[in-house]
Amino acid sequence: MAAQPKKRDYSIIGPESKRAQDRGLASADWYASPIPRKEMKELMKRRNGPAIRDTIIWFGGLVILGYLAYLSWGTWWAIPAFLAYGILYATPGDSRWHECGHGTAFKTPWMNEVMYQIASFMVLRSATPWRWSHARHHTDTIIVGRDPEIITERPPIWKVLLLQIFHLYGGPIEIKRFVLHAFGRMEAQEKEYIPQSQFKKVFWEARAYMLIILGVVAACFWAGTVMPAMFIFLPSFYGAFVVITFGITQHLGLYEDVLDHRLNSRTIYMNPLFRFLYWNMNYHTEHHMFPMVPYHALPKLHAAMKDDCPAARPSLWAALKEVFHALRQQKHDPAYVVVKPLPATARPYMDGIAHELDFEKWMQKQA
Repeated sequence: MAAQPKKRDYSIIGPESKRAQDRGLASADWYASPIPRKEMKELMKRRNGPAIRDTIIWFGGLVILGYLAYLSWGTWWAIPAFLAYGILYATPGDSRWHECGHGTAFKTPWMNEVMYQIASFMVLRSATPWRWSHARHHTDTIIVGRDPEIITERPPIWKVLLLQIFHLYGGPIEIKRFVLHAFGRMEAQEKEYIPQSQFKKVFWEARAYMLIILGVVAACFWAGTVMPAMFIFLPSFYGAFVVITFGITQHLGLYEDVLDHRLNSRTIYMNPLFRFLYWNMNYHTEHHMFPMVPYHALPKLHAAMKDDCPAARPSLWAALKEVFHALRQQKHDPAYVVVKPLPATARPYMDGIAHELDFEKWMQKQA
């Protein structure tokens, strides 16, 4: 009988963290596609206009769908009405949280911060902890033991993915953290990437979040209906399935422990509606390689990089099929990964990883 591969510890406070550091994978130098300095400088320019326009459309849409949902309360029409409201609440909430956390959505810093705080609450993520968590995610993308934002380990834990359809895995964890932070305590893993100087800010943000949540709950009891929570707080759960649908396409099924975002991140072509909801994060390889390029410039960045990258997945459906095929394979073979050939114009993958066989040799060399 073949020996089963040893299960890896994905915790950032476990032995894999030290192993990653010993192998030179922590805070390492990553591959970057060659883009002329002048062109990159132009791509990195921040603007208020696109984000202000998209924010007005987003909140205007929430008002319209919210009013329709309110009118439909007590009828079967409430199901599609609130579903549409929940998707528009949670999906842009996630992408706006992400881009404003990078500080690139708006040119004006306070606009980024205000939207980041609002969106953080909307998707139930502690603003300051997640700012630092996401910084680590970009520093050590899909490095086991270092990246706190790996959705699921290998072999995949299907229970986690299924629960996240309605945010029933991450949501309760975040609420527990709100309570913990509100009482002035931090989790052990948070201390690994959040500076101690930020702890007080974390605690006061959590207290503000808890006051809002408790206020919504009180409003439900006072009104004798769950309707207030259906507009604030609960959409983070019932509207979350598009968030996880987009999220699993970013990295799942691709390489771990590499220093080339072309190997561990996936770019997908999407229709204009999905791109609005997702704020162009479908250009995910581009975003990870150059995270300071604003969302509105990612299509141009993609055009500048495409000759140095594997072909983008042609649609969300194609990406999802690729992901689920890989996850099924990883159930029996955790080392399975999706490998995409590079165009003839591209520079080789980092460390000479050009195809599966080369990668196996590279892994043996690293072990």
